[in-house]
Amino acid sequence: MRGELIVYWPPFCSTVRNAMRMFFAATAASLYVSSATAAPMWIERQFIPTPELVAPAFAIHSEASDETVDHGKFASFLARYVRVGADGVARVAYGGVSTSDRESLRDYLEALQAVDPSALSHDEALAFWLNLYNAATVLAVIDAYPVDSIRDIDAVWSARRLTVSGVRLSLADIEHNIVRAAFPDPRAHYALNCASIGCPNLAPVPYAGERLDAQLDAAARDYVNHPRGVAIDGRKLVVSKIYGWYKDDFGGDEADIVAHLRQFAEPALSEALDGFDDIDGYAYDWSLNGAEPGR
Repeated sequence: MRGELIVYWPPFCSTVRNAMRMFFAATAASLYVSSATAAPMWIERQFIPTPELVAPAFAIHSEASDETVDHGKFASFLARYVRVGADGVARVAYGGVSTSDRESLRDYLEALQAVDPSALSHDEALAFWLNLYNAATVLAVIDAYPVDSIRDIDAVWSARRLTVSGVRLSLADIEHNIVRAAFPDPRAHYALNCASIGCPNLAPVPYAGERLDAQLDAAARDYVNHPRGVAIDGRKLVVSKIYGWYKDDFGGDEADIVAHLRQFAEPALSEALDGFDDIDGYAYDWSLNGAEPGR
């Protein structure tokens, strides 16, 4: 229907989502958006949290440290339940997770919460936070399953269900106020999985400090070279909403985003990106990245 305002909510806390609904209700009459498009990206971007370190200790690293974190239980879970389909999308068999494996994942999260991240090197600490976020997201979906989208889970990003170094944390805290604030690397966006088809794949193995740089590069290449990340139709460039929501993290303007994409694009895509400095559209699929058990 012409003039319909269609809103695809970014991963914000429920309080912010409610504020956005009120904002759109007050301004919808003055906005014209085609039914084939989402709400303007500049509006969605206004509600992206600014990175603000949640605790000073989380910015402290011990570069001389050789301490590592045991991610073995998460590795076993990923090997058992994550599969990459012919379409290149990693899916999780949430409905097939056994009671014992669910409890093992819960035990893994308990063990992570006992870690002091300030005693880790920079890369080991970042790997710690990425794995904590991803494992907690997976468990949240398992506990709520069946759902069609992670957005159907109440307060999934805002509820402070984790405690690290005495600080209560939500998934939003980890993403915005730790990873983005203390580890400002755009590649981290490719490592955080929000249980959605449009999101970068859940990595098949846990992140580890000793190989983190290579893992982040691989995650970036995987997403940039998949249609979920970048799609070119004739002379129109459509990219994931991740680049719109977090434009500042990718350089600050659309030309910077395109330059970032070229950095990780395979030769054919890199050539296709020649001549693009502007982005024509943004897309994102919030459908759950679920797989049928046993597949």
